[in-house]
Amino acid sequence: MRRVLVLGGTGWLGRAIVDALIAEGAEVVCLARGTSGAVSDGARLVGVDRRSPGAYEQVRGDWDEVIELTHEPEMVLPALDALADRAAHWTLISSVSVYARNDEVDADETAALVDPLDLVQYADAKVAAEQAASTHLSSRLLIARPGLIIGPGDPSDRFGYWPARFSRSGPVLVPTTAGRFVQAVDVRDLARWVVRAAGAGRVGVVNAVGAAIPMGDFFRMVVDVTGHDGEVVEVEDDALLEQDVAYWAGPRSLPLWLPMSDVGFAQRSGHAFHQAGGLVRPLPELLADVLADERARGVDRTRRSGLTAREEAAVLRSIR
Repeated sequence: MRRVLVLGGTGWLGRAIVDALIAEGAEVVCLARGTSGAVSDGARLVGVDRRSPGAYEQVRGDWDEVIELTHEPEMVLPALDALADRAAHWTLISSVSVYARNDEVDADETAALVDPLDLVQYADAKVAAEQAASTHLSSRLLIARPGLIIGPGDPSDRFGYWPARFSRSGPVLVPTTAGRFVQAVDVRDLARWVVRAAGAGRVGVVNAVGAAIPMGDFFRMVVDVTGHDGEVVEVEDDALLEQDVAYWAGPRSLPLWLPMSDVGFAQRSGHAFHQAGGLVRPLPELLADVLADERARGVDRTRRSGLTAREEAAVLRSIR
């Protein structure tokens, strides 16, 4: 039986990876505090703060696979020191945020990375983690760089904002769509690919991204899935910024909206991912799943990303 150690594994993506491992018949141990959630049925939790002395003593030994989910150097480096020598294969979950430029359309894994000068910054820390892992495991390392991860249960509330919003009545405020794209990977598809790529001993760097969908087409799919029959109001960037609407994510934002200077962020090359067996479910199917999840959680709930109904109405009044 394949023995896999997951460093983390109780958060959203981590649980999806653990579930996929268990479905493949692996013996799975999760090393984590366990504060992000319960460990999946069928896996064993070793509850420990990875910053503490001796954090890895209980899991020293031979592993067919180690999967690292964090980007924090104070956890990544000690794990490599303690475990790398006896791991047959290692997978590091990184991010497309490591790239220095977001204006290059169809850029692949050879694109320049940020210079990791400030490890408090997410992108810098991810690059530092990649560099450290490469030093320890050059011939046994898979670096997966997902783009936007979406799907049921998404704690960021970014992608789900749109099917939730279009499921309600009234005019919907959207950014201008010309020249903009949406590119994402479903958490279940990503997890399944990570597990199978690692099991096959794949090494190297892979952008784990789905197809780049024109934003206008994306909104039309959301309309079809939700049955929304109201007006869709496109608003120019300057007008949105004047109303303190934020890009991408977080409170008072229009999720997935990016400056035109970052047009390449949602148009990265997924060629290597598809060559490596990466499969993504059709977007309408995924939207239906996310809509069902949003309805179950409550489309009017307090969200981590997006405009509230009151904020959206105020912006619409201001631009008309």
